[in-house]
Amino acid sequence: MELPLIVILGPTASGKTAYAIRLARLIGGEVICADSRTVYRGMDIGTAKPTEPERAGVPHWGLDLIEPDQRYSLYDFQRYATAKIAEIRQRQHVPLLVGGSGLYINSVIYDYQLVGDNHDPATRVKLEKLPPDELRRLAIKQGAKLPRDPDNKRRLIRSLERGGVSNNCGHLSSRTIVIGITMDKEKLSQRISERAEQMLERGLVDEAERLIAHYGMVEPLRRNAYGVVAKYLAGQIYEAELIEQISTKDRQLVKKQLTWWRNPRWASDIMWRTLPELTDRLNNRSGVPAGQIAGELMAEYKSFCLN
Repeated sequence: MELPLIVILGPTASGKTAYAIRLARLIGGEVICADSRTVYRGMDIGTAKPTEPERAGVPHWGLDLIEPDQRYSLYDFQRYATAKIAEIRQRQHVPLLVGGSGLYINSVIYDYQLVGDNHDPATRVKLEKLPPDELRRLAIKQGAKLPRDPDNKRRLIRSLERGGVSNNCGHLSSRTIVIGITMDKEKLSQRISERAEQMLERGLVDEAERLIAHYGMVEPLRRNAYGVVAKYLAGQIYEAELIEQISTKDRQLVKKQLTWWRNPRWASDIMWRTLPELTDRLNNRSGVPAGQIAGELMAEYKSFCLN
């Protein structure tokens, strides 16, 4: 029988990475990171990328794939992750798809029929000359997904370059388990603030300064923590404002993540559990056969799906 694919998703700072690593150690799993930021080399502290000691004993995939000034599309991730899942299963290990990027995760577990990335510098120049309404018409005609802000030229152009997603998306495999980590809003907000403080203590400012000096203000460095630090380095905000502004960016990200997962098209496939519920079940399980632990998860998920 095919080994299950265990998906662990949740908002940023919810503890999904630590839980996934702990589970992987017990069941002989390998982790595929589904995060649109951790694919970049050198962007370690500001993306909360798991450190080498944290990853010890658990193979990790999907990290440090490209440079911050290189392109990486949904199509690229889907092909990469799908191939890794097959490789991991061939080794008789359990693949764990872990992250906060709902689109990355869905593209794999629902087998999105992606067109591919059609980036071409000459075409980009032509598109940049078009007004937003013309870009929208092109996107609709080509079946590309419209961005949330339909007047944002940059995002409209990226949608056109990514290509369309056909309506022929598959159903969830019977060997897939989707676990979502839920957390009290105030507790999560506190964890976000604490993580922002830890990032700064670990050297986020130096990391951002080094990356910006090497690559310039490329798109990945404009987002979240790096974008805030860039404002500080430019003298636009004070050092005392860093923690709160980084935390605010992450809270905004959480809101977007939760909105995505509440979409009725896939919300019923996610088995939400609190972090203590999940971690408590891993206590005193050392020595328990990996197949038994994975089987218990599968049985719980199947029961959830029937209710």
